[in-house]
Amino acid sequence: MKGSSGKPRAGAVRKAAHSKQVGTGGHGRKALEGKGPTPKAEDRSWHVAGKRKAAQERYEAAGGKGRAGQKGRSQRPGAPRGASGASQRSRSGDESEIVTGRNAVVEALRTKVPATTLYLAQRVEMDDRVRESLKMATNRGIPVLEVTRPELDRLAGDGGVHQGLALKVPAYEYAHPIELLDEVLAGDETPLFVALDGITDPRNLGAIIRSTAAFGGQGVIVPQRRSVGVTAAAWKTSAGAAARIPVAMAPNLTQTLKALKERGVFVLGLDGGGDVSLPGLEFADRPVVIVVGSEGKGLSRLVTETCDAIVSIPISAATESLNAGIAVSVALYEVARLRAAESA
Repeated sequence: MKGSSGKPRAGAVRKAAHSKQVGTGGHGRKALEGKGPTPKAEDRSWHVAGKRKAAQERYEAAGGKGRAGQKGRSQRPGAPRGASGASQRSRSGDESEIVTGRNAVVEALRTKVPATTLYLAQRVEMDDRVRESLKMATNRGIPVLEVTRPELDRLAGDGGVHQGLALKVPAYEYAHPIELLDEVLAGDETPLFVALDGITDPRNLGAIIRSTAAFGGQGVIVPQRRSVGVTAAAWKTSAGAAARIPVAMAPNLTQTLKALKERGVFVLGLDGGGDVSLPGLEFADRPVVIVVGSEGKGLSRLVTETCDAIVSIPISAATESLNAGIAVSVALYEVARLRAAESA
């Protein structure tokens, strides 16, 4: 159909059907075959394990001894040792942490954490902890900066309570769970660890570290993913116990628990529906790792299947559940009590 100008009207002409497309002749056959089996993590140059392997090879080629990034066993595992540790979590930007609160600051300085700066609020009320912190910082050559309260509030972050004192420390370097076990066994002690499964609140971690120190535990284990790390908030809640109790990081919590079991450690999970009651626990005198899950989700399925026993804490029927930190405290106390009675 044509318009007044004699040209076909747009859209009125039926286009010819497309002819058959010529095949590729098998040009894409190679792409369909895939790239073969997935290489191991340590064989992938971009993977963390691959980078760690490459670093270890470079370290050994240079004539080094032991593990790369670790100069010896003289320093307690888990202590903050700067940003060069192989096991610490990667962070972007400034990797330092700000420890706030007088107890946390003085405990960190007592354990000779490699701090870089001590912050003191102007016209702060002096007490024994502030004086001791100033004395230790001066003796170790740590710079002391007097800052305004608003500046200290900014350093402490939202909700941070600094009490006029703060300490800048390198990012926390985590111990290795198996190495931590070896150190405890070398000291002729009965291992008592706490492992966290899905705990994301740093205040819970700080409280668990504090309870572990109070009841004779030797370390805390956290998974690398979907878990809280040792942050300034955890330091604060632990009241300085994080400077004395090492925290180990497990790349895979289930596999780490299985490795501990192979070394003779009993894995006890805490759950309200457990089939073993905490009072009079028969495993208390043996090497033990207590696993606690989040208050909402509890223990994961794989971790539950890995546990040697699921232990429940008897509580009142009016109370639905216990906070993770409180549940760990109760379990640690019972283990410590039974061990003391056994040795008496």
